[in-house]
Amino acid sequence: MGFLSRKNKSAPLSTEEPHPIVEELQAMEDAVPERGQAAGPVGAGDPPPPAVAKASSGEAPPTPPPAAGAPEETADSVAPVEAERDETPEEDSGPERFMPRDLIAPSRHEAVVEEPEAPTKHAEVIAFANQKGGVAKTTTTLNLAVAFAESGHRVLCIDLDPQGNLTMSQGIDPDKVEKSLYDVLVNDMPISEIIVKREIDIAVSSIDLAGAEIAMSTKIGRERSLEKALKEVSGDYDFVCIDTPPSLGLLTINALTAANRVIVPVQCEYLSMRGLVQLQNTLKMIQENLNPDVRIEGILPTMLDSRTVHAKEAVEILEENFGDLVFKSRIRKAIKFAEAPVKGASVLKYDSQSSAAGYYRDLAKEVLAK
Repeated sequence: MGFLSRKNKSAPLSTEEPHPIVEELQAMEDAVPERGQAAGPVGAGDPPPPAVAKASSGEAPPTPPPAAGAPEETADSVAPVEAERDETPEEDSGPERFMPRDLIAPSRHEAVVEEPEAPTKHAEVIAFANQKGGVAKTTTTLNLAVAFAESGHRVLCIDLDPQGNLTMSQGIDPDKVEKSLYDVLVNDMPISEIIVKREIDIAVSSIDLAGAEIAMSTKIGRERSLEKALKEVSGDYDFVCIDTPPSLGLLTINALTAANRVIVPVQCEYLSMRGLVQLQNTLKMIQENLNPDVRIEGILPTMLDSRTVHAKEAVEILEENFGDLVFKSRIRKAIKFAEAPVKGASVLKYDSQSSAAGYYRDLAKEVLAK
């Protein structure tokens, strides 16, 4: 009873004063039509706005039946209306916002056209190698290079022998050279700074080169030092001829790693030919580990004395074992080969009409023909 008595004593709710939530709903209803109008015309298939739904009486008015003869409304007939609504242009919301990738990448509206790179011409690098000394490596390197130059080719000679015989053969004193291949291989000096112009361009040597192998012993990629240096001037020449020392040490390995072809001068004597086996083994290791493209261009019989039976037998042994690798050209003994370096010139310049000059012109033709 106490509960009922308290209930009866409470003041009755006034029906005239609207509840606060009704005012909030009314304000929301007034605002909804304004947003609907800003969004665009209402499509035929759109549901009624919330204000209309709330303003209407509790039950929705019944849908009138379709008129006689009128086509029934299907999903297909509603689809065009929805497509039209989708095509309605949206309001411009302002300038397009930049993303961070737009600041570092090309515009996505512009097609990036990559121009094909022009093929780069590289020089043909020929190494003259034989660990046996006194087989005319230096003579062959210089005179064949000059023969190439006579044919109109651009030629660079590299004197990789610490003795500097190739440098002296062009009238340059190795003892007075300030910069040499030592600085290129050990100190990474640009090779263009040590090139001297004579009958052909020559990268000079000095006695310092004898210590290059020890100085390079701790250098990473030491076998490719010459190869990297030649990249600077590779496009400036047609041929690069490398004179190597009479050994199979690090300097010769650098030459074979940088070379495309190897020409092996062989004196027509038994001891000189035995060195071919060791050179072949070294070349095989370089092909497997450093330069798979290097190959023997040919074996050149030098210092041939056709008057002796031993020389003839030596040539026959070469041809039996190496076949087509043996050049048809023969470099016979001639006093001109000893006289020309005294004048600081090649045989082709010292005595252009001599038979000695003709030997290397014939060899140049054979190499170019290959």
